[in-house]
Amino acid sequence: MRKPLEGIKVLELGNFVAAPFAGKIFGEFGAEVIKVEDPNKGDSLRNWRVMHNGTSLWWYVHARNKKSITLNLREEEGQEMVRELAKDADVIIENFRPGTLEKWGIGYEDIKKINPSIIMTRISGYGQTGPYRNKVGFGSVAESMGGLRYLTGFPDRPPVRVGLAIGDSIAGLYAVNGTLMALRARDNDPLKRGQYVDVALTEAVFSLLEGVLPEYDLKGIIKERTGATLEGIAPSNTYICADGKYIVIAANSDSIFKRFAHAIGRPDFAENPTYLTNNGRAENAEYLDQVIEEWTRKHSQKEVQKILDEAGVPVGPIYNIEDIVRDEHYQARDMLQTVTLPEGERVLVPGIVPKLSETPGSIEWIGPELGQHNEEVLEGKKLNQQK
Repeated sequence: MRKPLEGIKVLELGNFVAAPFAGKIFGEFGAEVIKVEDPNKGDSLRNWRVMHNGTSLWWYVHARNKKSITLNLREEEGQEMVRELAKDADVIIENFRPGTLEKWGIGYEDIKKINPSIIMTRISGYGQTGPYRNKVGFGSVAESMGGLRYLTGFPDRPPVRVGLAIGDSIAGLYAVNGTLMALRARDNDPLKRGQYVDVALTEAVFSLLEGVLPEYDLKGIIKERTGATLEGIAPSNTYICADGKYIVIAANSDSIFKRFAHAIGRPDFAENPTYLTNNGRAENAEYLDQVIEEWTRKHSQKEVQKILDEAGVPVGPIYNIEDIVRDEHYQARDMLQTVTLPEGERVLVPGIVPKLSETPGSIEWIGPELGQHNEEVLEGKKLNQQK
């Protein structure tokens, strides 16, 4: 069977993380993704973090299955080429500041005149409308203004970041979802009309805040940082084991807690009315955590894992990347895939998510060299322009 997005052409005008992250997913599932890069330096991600032979290793994750062409979008020739490419494209994905593409004559209304079926997916810090639309937006700021950074860390310390570009990646996922919904709507429209998809980094992060807003609105509660615990849900925490390693235990549903109590040698907890519901356990979370850690300190991490696995209690170690690479489940699920770099070295990269039973995604090639596909993609378009 064909991959689910075969036949879809995506023009990626994005830079950095959010739009390229979305473009990566389109490419993994069969779309033709043409990445437009600056002729002089390319996507900034080519030079971020750990470098190998002059190229970021992160680049090879984000740019796989894409074609690279170089255009200077600040010049008329580059803008005209985008218009030419847009004529037979299905999707344009971009993450410039709102108004930038309009200034260059390649905004949604401009492209819509050329191709009424186009889907333009637009990622920005604050969205295409509103008083902040013209502000420069970055994922780290969106994580802060979206409410996530305030809740990350321990209550007696300053807020911390997750350690990855989580805000950008969340926005990238929403961009994929929104684009697929827009494509579905176009398919159902007799006139095959497109639309634009507006993804704000701040809103993407804000959407993850669960019940924080109604809790504030009705109860006046401002949720605070709680470290490794989940406020109001117990027991669910990180505990140290006899070998100094940490483990996460989530025995916070009523039926699971009963099994957990027996597993740790405290059957009295399973019969105590105080602990039969989450509300009672949450009110006594500090005491429960103390008892649980007294138990984990008597066993190694592997012993705790084995005991609780056998009891049907959610439990797992805190992995670093070395632990992930060694894990048999990651290996069995094909989440550690080997690719060959341009110089011939073989390197592991993350596998494909999600898994489709009949039309799975795949890594066809790693990130392209800057402008590698100029001739393939642009030559015919130049001839069209000359005509």
